[in-house]
Amino acid sequence: MAVTDGRSQSLGPAEARKERVIHVRLAVSEHAAVEHAAAAADMTVSGFMRSLALEGAGIQPFLTEDDRTILDILASQMRAIGVNLNQLTRTANRAGQIDADGVSSALIDIQQIVVAVAMELHCYSVRAARRRGAA
Repeated sequence: MAVTDGRSQSLGPAEARKERVIHVRLAVSEHAAVEHAAAAADMTVSGFMRSLALEGAGIQPFLTEDDRTILDILASQMRAIGVNLNQLTRTANRAGQIDADGVSSALIDIQQIVVAVAMELHCYSVRAARRRGAA
């Protein structure tokens, strides 16, 4: 146990102790932005910066392999929708009329992809907030 300002703190196992320090120079406005972001995440500035550094170094990556797979699938679906829209456009230009059913179907597909992407991003932000709270 270590005593700091009259309060005792458990240091825990050697690996859990944070014995190394990294100094970072920031402009006043940058420091204020970091303090604001840390407070919004309900973290200390030190814990907030540590979590960002570990994510950036790939030690505690933000995206898991499953996340990357899901994003790849969504990107593939978006490309397929883009191809369909290009085909509809070419057909409309050649025929001089628009295939309303095709456009309507493509719009539904686009809406579904947008919802899926929004849900994934929300899950990532919730997970990041949880991680930062644990850092």
